[in-house]
Amino acid sequence: METALEQLVALLGDAVRTDPVSCENYRFDWSRDPTAGIPIAVVRPSNSSEVVTAIRWAAEHRVPVVPRGAGSGLSGGSSAVSGGIVLSLERMRSVEIDVAARVAVVEPGAFNAEVKAAAAQYSLWYPPDPSSYEICSIGGNIATNAGGLCCVKYGVTTDYVLGLDVVLADGTLITLGGKRIKDVAGLSLLKLFVGSGGTLGIITRAILRLVPAQGPRSTLVAYFPTVQGAADTVVTIGRTLRASMMELIDNASINAVEDYRSMGLDRSAGALLLAQSDAPGAACTA
Repeated sequence: METALEQLVALLGDAVRTDPVSCENYRFDWSRDPTAGIPIAVVRPSNSSEVVTAIRWAAEHRVPVVPRGAGSGLSGGSSAVSGGIVLSLERMRSVEIDVAARVAVVEPGAFNAEVKAAAAQYSLWYPPDPSSYEICSIGGNIATNAGGLCCVKYGVTTDYVLGLDVVLADGTLITLGGKRIKDVAGLSLLKLFVGSGGTLGIITRAILRLVPAQGPRSTLVAYFPTVQGAADTVVTIGRTLRASMMELIDNASINAVEDYRSMGLDRSAGALLLAQSDAPGAACTA
């Protein structure tokens, strides 16, 4: 394996790290999974070609590969495997906005927040909003089909992925979908890769659908004596309008929030309902 690693370094140069400090730093995501292994190398490619090279090397030498985005996950999805390599996509950060097509063409290492900010310059919006949107990568969002509070109206990541470039386990680079919603010829393979957690291939580019920027929003916070009462209210609201955000928090969660950081919440409430509307005009405040 030492000889094989020397070959990998010869192919990719300083994109490869084998020192103990780097291997230790890339073992975990935010879950700090105690079962995480120690990789033999960390590879940080700068483009699709380098990803292809790394995967072909791994396939040839039968070395496990764990893809990694920002490492902000809490489920151990990017925990390293002993004897394998961690393929970190953090250097692949480009974001391009095609205003006419209303899409963002992004590399997997770009943060969700960076895509939102780039779109906002053209009065466009990328809706998926996981709670870690400021520090999580688009590649990770796609791999986990991330959602967020706005999913009640605007859906989750898969609803905004129009195209992908993916490197398969043998190093083959495939392109799925495209910039247009009607790019649907052939088998619908795109959805297979969204939410697959990196098990089917490694995303090196994504085409994301954008929508017009949100209008003014109104936010409502309501307390209920019981969770059932709050849940019934959610159902009732859904019959008459589409809230742009909806979150129900039970008593245990209210107190957990207050224990961590005092927000002035009512600790005695059975449930809290947080709702938001971005409907136009008076409908926003009705």
